[in-house]
Amino acid sequence: MMENEQLLSLVRSRAQSWLADSYDEETRRSVQALLDKEDPADLIDAFYKDLEFGTGGLRGIMGVGTNRMNIYTVGAATQGFANYLKREFAKLPQVKVVIGHDCRNNSRRFAEISADIFSANGIKVYLFDDLRPTPEMSFAIRRLGCQGGIILTASHNPKEYNGYKAYWDDGAQMIAPHDRDTIAEVNKVRDVADIRFQGNKQLIEIIGAEMDKRFVEALTSISLSPEIISRHHDMKIAYTPLHGTGVRLVPMVLKAFGFTHLIHVPEQDVVSGDFPTVVSPNPEEPAAMAMVVAKAKEADAELALATDPDGDRVGAAVKNNRGEWVLLNGNQTAILFVYYLITRRKELGLLKENDYVVKTIVTTELIRSIAERNKVELFDVYTGFKWIADVIRRNEGKKNYIGGGEESYGFLCEDFVRDKDAESACAMLAEITAWAKDQGLTLYQLLEKIYREYGYSKEVGVSVVKKGKTGADEIEAMMKNYRLHPLEEIAGSKVEYVYDYANLKGYSCRDKETFTLDMPTTSNVLQYITEDKTKVSIRPSGTEPKIKFYCEVHHAVGSGDLEAAEIAASYKIEQIKASLGI
Repeated sequence: MMENEQLLSLVRSRAQSWLADSYDEETRRSVQALLDKEDPADLIDAFYKDLEFGTGGLRGIMGVGTNRMNIYTVGAATQGFANYLKREFAKLPQVKVVIGHDCRNNSRRFAEISADIFSANGIKVYLFDDLRPTPEMSFAIRRLGCQGGIILTASHNPKEYNGYKAYWDDGAQMIAPHDRDTIAEVNKVRDVADIRFQGNKQLIEIIGAEMDKRFVEALTSISLSPEIISRHHDMKIAYTPLHGTGVRLVPMVLKAFGFTHLIHVPEQDVVSGDFPTVVSPNPEEPAAMAMVVAKAKEADAELALATDPDGDRVGAAVKNNRGEWVLLNGNQTAILFVYYLITRRKELGLLKENDYVVKTIVTTELIRSIAERNKVELFDVYTGFKWIADVIRRNEGKKNYIGGGEESYGFLCEDFVRDKDAESACAMLAEITAWAKDQGLTLYQLLEKIYREYGYSKEVGVSVVKKGKTGADEIEAMMKNYRLHPLEEIAGSKVEYVYDYANLKGYSCRDKETFTLDMPTTSNVLQYITEDKTKVSIRPSGTEPKIKFYCEVHHAVGSGDLEAAEIAASYKIEQIKASLGI
């Protein structure tokens, strides 16, 4: 009880500081309304902490408060980032940044305010004239020789959210020490008076169509099968941007690759931060894919694609052997990408000894099997595309990146962008479909072929949502309990290895030996590998109020029945859920 009273007292004090004249009238009114409410839950959630950089940067619900996305939290983040950029690049005559934004409510406003703050600090700003995909912003940083960049987006989160992703000079989201040091600079901005809101318009340059042209031209250079595309150029592809940034760029890229028959979902081509046709604009969710699948079915298309609001994740649907439309998950699309990029390069004599692919530790191990059998080096990294970008940066000039992805519907086929790219992924999925068609296969049948060659795998993610301060405490308690009472058996199979990335320690249950995990830093992830190669990973989300469980099971098929393998794998997944109590 005493602890709750202390928290409420701290929160009220923080909220009352937002009633000062340095805050605008609308903000002061909203804060006072929270203070006047009988139930303090909303007040506590708005002020109990500051928004922090997680795996995806700054992200939160829009509204007043230190734990909300608003002009002051965005302003403090930008001022802190500006201070850090000026310190790190003090020897340069001119520090430069790129600013992009998605379709969300307030995104343009936050982008323009950020441009003012950067320019007020003497930093040259390239501001996109309208919404653009995250990967194009990453591309522009490198193309324009900038030292950093930001994009205002909450990716696939519901409409109440917005976010702020900060990028370094390599076009990738920041990692240590830059993320940590930027946070330190942001935390020094304790007063609104410290934020320079009055911009220098002479330092703000609007960019747009010319950068689009360069971006699209660069993406067409990664195509491996232009002749095959020309044979199947009129293949029907249904596509939706889910009201977001892919609305112009994805059609442009598909056309540039050579595809001529794109089917739109007109209602979802409407740019809107309210996402009027979906509950959540997340292509991972079947409901978000419903309209594009219906359109594909109506048109008898061969592929259905959807991108999230900031154009970095892609969802896909294809027809199975019975002509029914089925959704591919992020692991399946990643399998198709890696298989195609390696196999096609081998066909063309382009596969090199120094080629490599990257996946995250919670992404399917089938990618490892494909890479190892083809003697292609594989790097395993933490969740978050900044870690894939980190591998690309460290190997630049030494090894040749050919692709990397994660189970959460993100893939990158090129190294001149340093974040997941749904624009190139859409074009490459279309290219893979054309390549399969050239062999008399559908995309679904190509996936079946891969499973027969490398073994069947099924991956299921389960997210348990725990909102607010109490939810964060519950998640912390769950992780502590898993560490104090490690699982010894999962779904009838003994645990063989336990990897705790929080302390970079692995443990062999069979040999009773502890060993060190080779990773660049720690991460709050627990992973279990059982004797039958089942993999279970547990991690709190870095960007959302949830704890995630990733379950992966394997089944040999050869020339056998894939449906039987699917049934057996689904049964095993249910056993795993029971073992975990989820």
